[in-house]
Amino acid sequence: MSIKIEKLNHIYNPGSPFQTNALENIDLEVKTGEFIGLIGHTGSGKSTLVQHLNGLLKPTSGKIWIQGEEITKPGIKMKQIRKKVGLVFQYPEHQLFEETVYSDIAFGPSNLGLSDNEIASRVKEAMNLVKLPYDELKDRSPFDLSGGQRRRVAIAGVLAMKPEILILDEPTASLDPRGRDEILEQIQRFHQEFGLTIILVSHSMEDIGRLVNRIVVMDGGKIALTGIPGEVFSRSEELVNMGLGVPQITTLMKRLNGEGYQLPEDLFTVRDAKKTILEWLRGNNHA
Repeated sequence: MSIKIEKLNHIYNPGSPFQTNALENIDLEVKTGEFIGLIGHTGSGKSTLVQHLNGLLKPTSGKIWIQGEEITKPGIKMKQIRKKVGLVFQYPEHQLFEETVYSDIAFGPSNLGLSDNEIASRVKEAMNLVKLPYDELKDRSPFDLSGGQRRRVAIAGVLAMKPEILILDEPTASLDPRGRDEILEQIQRFHQEFGLTIILVSHSMEDIGRLVNRIVVMDGGKIALTGIPGEVFSRSEELVNMGLGVPQITTLMKRLNGEGYQLPEDLFTVRDAKKTILEWLRGNNHA
């Protein structure tokens, strides 16, 4: 088991007029190698939850285990935990601060006490993984890069730590369609090729449905639903009541079925829907 969360609660500004119960009795297990999609409307607790997983936030109460080690017990060395759990924030400028791309990506490995040769090797490898040309960009300021490139530098800085668990909080926010697709393809490749345990926080139902093994839906600081994409998106009325939607393709399938078609409703991509509809039409034309 990669992650186990038990009765996790987090209260912001306790005892003040601004007290907010951000997380309430969260119980969740994430298996090694799982690809989890974490969804919920703004303020549902998604970012608060993932920031507990590498110790950026401390729980008000409850326990968390990472790879079998309880990280909420007194005296735990979070530096060791952060080697295992890499977190990429929604906005890369929150993570980029060095003068050059090389220095930014090397910052984490340098803090591990690695040799210069090992650090250089990790920087090159991480830049290659996110498809950033090493010789061309290593000496550039990260703030001179495009939004998509900055996002990849931020991800490379986390990958250079060689984490076992990768958490990405809205990694495609504000990117154009091409940059968004490139980032998502790379995340999918990390999972497939390296077997990383991944938690992807996203507002895009289409991306979540297409990529992940399991969806966790948060609402009001609680886990409202969990299951494989088809199971979760079949409960469209509940999702809408939580301020969420379902993939447009799922909605299309439901509407077509309402017109008398007999089509599966657990589809999330245009390609799969097109193939399914064409097969249905051919089969019925031959009938």
